[in-house]
Amino acid sequence: MAAFIRLILFLLIAETLFYLLLRVYLRSLRTERLEEIWDTRHPAQAGNTPARRAFVRRSMTGFDKTLRSRLLLLVFVLPNLAVMGIIYWINWQ
Repeated sequence: MAAFIRLILFLLIAETLFYLLLRVYLRSLRTERLEEIWDTRHPAQAGNTPARRAFVRRSMTGFDKTLRSRLLLLVFVLPNLAVMGIIYWINWQ
């Protein structure tokens, strides 16, 4: 039983770390894309201006409600389902 608890704790720590890294990566991709959109729309104001930062900040407010952000939660669900399936399959035989 202790080994099972250790497995669950290790899995949750690894999933949390992977989730945080993926979240930072996806947010940075979206931020870069918004910065490129700003630069193409406003070529005279290209660069790190206060208006550009405000545009990116306003555009990122709804990012947590997007499908891509919500699908990121599958990082927690899929490995747990796989482990439960493997344990069930091994114990069934």
